[in-house]
Amino acid sequence: MSPTLAGVLFIASLIAVLALLYRPFGDYMYRAITSARHLRAERVMYRVTGVNPDGEQSWGVYARSVLAFSAVSILFLYLFQRVQNHLWLSLGFDPVKPDQAWNTAVSFVTNTNWQSYSGESTMGHLVQMSGLAVQNFVSAAVGVSVAVALVRGFARSKTDQLGNFWVDLVRVSVRILLPIAVIGATVFIAAGMVQNLSGGTDVTTLAGATQHVTGGPVASQEVIKELGTNGGGFYNANSSHPFENPTGWTNWLQVLLILLIPFSLPRVFGRMVGDRRQGLAIAGIMGILALGSVIALNALQIHHGGTVPTAVGSATEGTETRFGVPQSATFAAATTLTSTGAVNSFHDSYTALGGMITMLNMMLGEVAPGGVGSGLYGMLILAVITVFVAGLMVGRTPEYLGKKIGAREIKFASLYLLTTPALVLVGTAIAMGSASARSSMANPGPHGLSEVLYAFTSASNNNGSAFAGISANTTFYNTALGLCMLLGRFLPIVLVLGLAGSLARQQPVPASAGTLRTYQPLFIGMVVAVTVIVVLLTYLPAVALGPLAEGLGAS
Repeated sequence: MSPTLAGVLFIASLIAVLALLYRPFGDYMYRAITSARHLRAERVMYRVTGVNPDGEQSWGVYARSVLAFSAVSILFLYLFQRVQNHLWLSLGFDPVKPDQAWNTAVSFVTNTNWQSYSGESTMGHLVQMSGLAVQNFVSAAVGVSVAVALVRGFARSKTDQLGNFWVDLVRVSVRILLPIAVIGATVFIAAGMVQNLSGGTDVTTLAGATQHVTGGPVASQEVIKELGTNGGGFYNANSSHPFENPTGWTNWLQVLLILLIPFSLPRVFGRMVGDRRQGLAIAGIMGILALGSVIALNALQIHHGGTVPTAVGSATEGTETRFGVPQSATFAAATTLTSTGAVNSFHDSYTALGGMITMLNMMLGEVAPGGVGSGLYGMLILAVITVFVAGLMVGRTPEYLGKKIGAREIKFASLYLLTTPALVLVGTAIAMGSASARSSMANPGPHGLSEVLYAFTSASNNNGSAFAGISANTTFYNTALGLCMLLGRFLPIVLVLGLAGSLARQQPVPASAGTLRTYQPLFIGMVVAVTVIVVLLTYLPAVALGPLAEGLGAS
């Protein structure tokens, strides 16, 4: 079988399985989130923490709960790293230095999981399991909780109540993430993935470099990573390491897990608002954008010009030789379209235009299908913007799901769209204006700019992947990227919850002959167009100076 045909079958089978799972898995998540019954284990947690599981919160209280939980998590994880040399199972590692501990704490609590270090040579087992792995669960659960709160804003009327953050957090963790992690870890262990607590050290040669590999709880962390909750890897080689990704079918399963929850959440949205067509429309928008990215990235890697790529049939540099170019490119598209950040090949070694696609995937706001929870609420923000633009075009007050999109709502949505690009572009400009920051670039010219632009795009969008050429373990990058991860996560969350509260207080508006049917192909096409246009208008100048200039210069 040719690599191209294998790549087509890889993509086609993913689409088929995701389509088959969309309804049953989406319905399962809907029941888990909306059930009136509390599990016994959940009731114990509520009693221990003093939470009233039957009480609800306004958007302000919900937002303060998110921020308080995340602030405590950052402080705890920071201290955990700083004192790890005194802890059990530290493996003799020194305390993580302050700027790196800050960066890592913020990274994992914001569901970014950017790593400026090699996991197997920096963190002991206890920090990995009780610090980083725990945040892999709860940071993802925070994203789903915020998305659910926004959906309640559309579904409810004449109320200021959006649910209970603590209940949402526990239910998503206990009923959704934990079961998948247990099942997935079992499958991965059966496939040959390492699951142990040995303190021994092995030496493995990968890609011409010697990697010191310390045994650890890899399988469980790998499942959480591939659920779209963790861009970090236990091993520095990430998902190209045979201990993390043993076979071709585990590679396929990892991509499926990356996409499963984000692509199924629109089903939850459709059921909660009482119109399943709305969920299908959102899933359709995500699917169109995702498929376009996968096709473009594969085409640019397989049919790239140049003497060597032409001779071997594709641009193979930096790709995983076990899986081939198409499967590596599809993995790269999936991981940058979501907030996973895991990699099974080096994006820095991709063709200039191929690397540009991975960047543009994140610049979309990671909405196709996006992060766990954040992809859904990001897409709903774009739907609100589209409805507003459509209303202006026909001269009527815009409405979405029976809610008027007025001045207050559009301010929340507009500020949401502006937050991440501001962080990316300002951060990149500051870095390029600093001699010490520029010295971290492994390459001069447009490719060096691409490395910096990719880093700030990844951090601000809470993705976690990187162009491997940049040396990000410096005081400047640990601090600056940490700030981008922090603001890029929590400013949008506050704005989303503010929008949810504004929508929930409204009286629904009956549909009329002039109401835009937001489940029809016209609306789907409009949202796709608005998404692409917004990204191009925002980022094109920066992209033109980086990967686009490099790509055109090489052609």
